[in-house]
Amino acid sequence: MSERSPAPGGLDLVETLVNTLDIETGADSLDTPEGRARFGLPEGDVPGARELRESLRAALLAHAGHPPHRTVTPLGELLAGAPLVVTVDPADGSAALAPARDGALTARVAAAVAEALVAGTWIRLKACEAADCHWAYYDRSPAGRGRWCSMQVCGARAKMRRYRSKEA
Repeated sequence: MSERSPAPGGLDLVETLVNTLDIETGADSLDTPEGRARFGLPEGDVPGARELRESLRAALLAHAGHPPHRTVTPLGELLAGAPLVVTVDPADGSAALAPARDGALTARVAAAVAEALVAGTWIRLKACEAADCHWAYYDRSPAGRGRWCSMQVCGARAKMRRYRSKEA
């Protein structure tokens, strides 16, 4: 949906996961083997990935000042069970959070959120305000007040709706 460049660092994983569902068409790439392979998900883990995706979407809507799109498990509850470890590079002593188990999607998301929190970028990952979209995007606007994933699509539609409502 969006022509924006991907979110920085580990937030790209979060953005990509949230954008596996096209709300407008109902297409869910987690329904396909290729879509699951991008996240290393076996088919049996899809329900948990969908729950995580929608909890992330609710958090990203909150970043943009909007209420949740539906009732979801709070993101903090889902991430609380994600085992993380602190890794230290012996060459330069740099430290990072990493999933304790390599393949666990929830742990990879938790590590990405923690990294973004420290970097100050977590709050810039938002969900589009358009109810038929809610696509995740990284807000690079100077003031951090972006509202739509795409000004050319969702923004234009919203402005046209507002214009038509004034004429009626």
